[in-house]
Amino acid sequence: MPKLTVEGLGEFEVPQGKRLIAALREEVGSDQLHACGGKARCTTCRVEFLAGEPSQITVAERDILAARGVSGVRLSCQIACDHDMSVRLISRFEGSGRKDCGSPYSEQIEPQPVEWVDR
Repeated sequence: MPKLTVEGLGEFEVPQGKRLIAALREEVGSDQLHACGGKARCTTCRVEFLAGEPSQITVAERDILAARGVSGVRLSCQIACDHDMSVRLISRFEGSGRKDCGSPYSEQIEPQPVEWVDR
């Protein structure tokens, strides 16, 4: 099982292939935002990688980050936990002014079909 290290929260074992957003909410118990329900539309689930950043990115993630002019972060809804990684949470419910963390997300990366490209 991959090890997920979250700055300030600790180290957690997560099921192989689990979406990072799901691991952050379920295994870690964090208040990570996911306003669009994990569909790569809103960028509220941003994390900063400290180690183990995946070498591939979904086309949906690449396109929304480029459209928003955002760099140096990744979308936790578009990443599968398939190796050890270390992240910093930068988009949390606390202090956001939102009514909740976001819409429900599915177990699979969305939107379908998922298309991967090298970073």
